Amino acid sequence: MLWILLAIGLGGYIGLCVVFLVAQRSFIYRPTPITPAHATALVLEVPDARLRISARLHDGPKALIYFGGNAEDVAYAVPELAAAFPDRAIYLMHYRGYSGSSGRPTEASLRRDAQALFRMVHARHADVTVAGRSLGSSIAIRLAADEPVSRLLLITPFDSILTIAKRVAPFLPMSLLLQDTYESWRDASRVTCPTLVIAASDDELVTAADTRKLLQAFLPGVATLKVINGTDHNSVSAKPEFWEAMVGRSRPD
Repeated sequence: MLWILLAIGLGGYIGLCVVFLVAQRSFIYRPTPITPAHATALVLEVPDARLRISARLHDGPKALIYFGGNAEDVAYAVPELAAAFPDRAIYLMHYRGYSGSSGRPTEASLRRDAQALFRMVHARHADVTVAGRSLGSSIAIRLAADEPVSRLLLITPFDSILTIAKRVAPFLPMSLLLQDTYESWRDASRVTCPTLVIAASDDELVTAADTRKLLQAFLPGVATLKVINGTDHNSVSAKPEFWEAMVGRSRPD
């Protein structure tokens, strides 16, 4: 009788692992529907997809590229970014499957897309700041490690999605199952441009320990930290202190 119960339990556990293995990307990526344009819409052609880029075009040498969170329609960020950076062209990438971009998102494909966007923008603007929020922070870190980024802005960044997944579902062998691990700490040591890490004091997803691990991965003197008090993972950008930090008008912690 005992072995039957053990077999049933083991079968159920294996079944749960299989379900996660098949459906895991639906937990990471939450595509947003097409919404009315809040900015100029550009199309970036890559070998296997057509990517929608929301933009505020601006002549001159300066630009900012923004990579959003896993459920963010980045078009809504255009007005605030344009107001904060009036002297920069603004480019925001809609990930594959998000808001009119074709294809399906994976870590490898989003990283390739980010590099293609950077190279397009850098051909037009010599001074490119890159910003990334949550999921987008990992994309931004790798990009800054590989390309001549002038400044890096990281909003509620994590050290690794694998770390978060292990915390959320400690009963699953995430190291074996998770395909898109976004291990930002591995790339951070190759970043040389000035980097600002913006953390929320009451972040319910990215812990202070996660933030410390990421900060420790940067070379000495590269990254500084600014904690926005009274905010969580989603509300961090609602405080004036956030925008003061973004544009460099506040002291790091």
